[in-house]
Amino acid sequence: MKSLLSSKPALWFLFLFNLLVAAAAPFVVDGTQGVLTAVGMGVVSLGAGVTLLRNARELPRTW
Repeated sequence: MKSLLSSKPALWFLFLFNLLVAAAAPFVVDGTQGVLTAVGMGVVSLGAGVTLLRNARELPRTW
């Protein structure tokens, strides 16, 4: 499971999907639940984005 979640396509999906949900949640869900959903999804998106940046710096580019 760890190798699946750390793959580049899965990280891009987590980053973009959760960023989209975090941006839309306050407008779709009313009140505190929408804000907390946005914060939670934003944290997951931020974690995936940081992992993508960290992996991009570690791996040499071959092209």
